[in-house]
Amino acid sequence: MKIAASIMCANQLELHSELKKLEDAKVDLLHCDVMDGVFVNNLAMGPYVLEQIKSVTNIPLDIHLATVDTLKYIDMYSYLNPEYISFHIEASKDVEIDIKKIKSKGTKASIAISPETSLESVKPYLQDIDMILVMTVNPGFSGQKFNYKVLDKLDELNKYLSTLSNRPLIEVDGCINKETVKELKHKQIDVYVLGTSALFNNKIEDYKSKINEIKEIK
Repeated sequence: MKIAASIMCANQLELHSELKKLEDAKVDLLHCDVMDGVFVNNLAMGPYVLEQIKSVTNIPLDIHLATVDTLKYIDMYSYLNPEYISFHIEASKDVEIDIKKIKSKGTKASIAISPETSLESVKPYLQDIDMILVMTVNPGFSGQKFNYKVLDKLDELNKYLSTLSNRPLIEVDGCINKETVKELKHKQIDVYVLGTSALFNNKIEDYKSKINEIKEIK
């Protein structure tokens, strides 16, 4: 069970301090939401911001592109040498080209899929990617309610992945907290993205304890 901290939800005025606390909590990945204001009605995390973040932490970057021009943004962010780059299948003009572009940069390729998007659209590519990011809320804003319909999609996804020789990791993002993890715990999830509802949600900044509570859920 890997934990990715959604750094967009952290205190942006205290990022250096926040990153140190996340390191101490042994977070596995920094989930970085890149939004273009077109694919979603929000803007977030330019390359220079992530460059500064990367310069002061050893936590690998997990970049989630919520953008319409996937190739443009893959090129724009790949110089940061992230662990993963996810692009939305709903926005991609050519999924195979996007996957090859990410891998050509030495980065692991991931496809993101929104709650209402059918798994059929992503099945042809699952053998070729390293991870699939299953959104449990609509991309764009934190604080949304968990979409429980996605649980059935995860069952379908796992059934299909069991037929593959190269099984990508499953990452979930959107209102992931102690209550929703109880529903997800038996869905073979590999990476949980924690944001406002589980990690950065009050003045208690003991991130290690919060993460341990999530990991101990049965």
